[in-house]
Amino acid sequence: MRAIAVINQKGGVGKTTTTANLAHGLALMGKRVMAIDLDPQSHLAAHLGLFERGQSGIDELMLGRLDIGEVEVVDARDNLRLIPAGADLGLVERGTGDGLPGERLRELVQSYKDSCDFVLIDCPPASGLLIDYALTAVDETIVPVAGDYLALRGLSDLITTLRDFEEKHDLVSFNQWLVVTRFHTRRRLSWEVRDTLISYFPERVLATPIRETSVLAECPGFGKTAFEYKRGNHGEADYGALARNFVNEEYADER
Repeated sequence: MRAIAVINQKGGVGKTTTTANLAHGLALMGKRVMAIDLDPQSHLAAHLGLFERGQSGIDELMLGRLDIGEVEVVDARDNLRLIPAGADLGLVERGTGDGLPGERLRELVQSYKDSCDFVLIDCPPASGLLIDYALTAVDETIVPVAGDYLALRGLSDLITTLRDFEEKHDLVSFNQWLVVTRFHTRRRLSWEVRDTLISYFPERVLATPIRETSVLAECPGFGKTAFEYKRGNHGEADYGALARNFVNEEYADER
């Protein structure tokens, strides 16, 4: 089993879009996938069609109200299951509880080692306790980076956070992956961002950039992924290729 946190402190880079579509892409490949919504805004659950708010979720486990076997799991798609955020996940971010939410999350993830091929955790666009807890539960990260200058600047802060976490917990370096999102094939800046990432993180940037397309912005409102909404779109092609990149660990080369 591979356990992955999808993280970026900056919003608007396609983090939840990447989690939802990569999870579905892996499931369509026949992989058994568990997705965990660790964002109090519950955007991942909505993206996968679970619009109802107030249902129990990962919050109940992390606050110590439920045991691992009692956590609600939703069958979101064939081969794809989802644990919603839950209405009280914000309490975990504020430090409410007995100080063990990270340990409970880690134990939950490990409980799927025989029944899942991938566990993907969608994290909030911030730096706080939920990110810290997520990083204790995984051994890989995916960092979506938009093809613009400001996103590239924000990446340095995120890498510093990851390195500080590694030193704090005396861990071997995470298997860190980056994916270029909101990519404009005709925009020089997008190519410059991609090449800069490759030069700083060789063999870490996944081979397929995700092109900017209106379909990816429209999908969440219908509770669908790019594989279900307006078939044959760029998002479907790109995330399908990205899923294959991730399984086979295929990285991008400089032009």
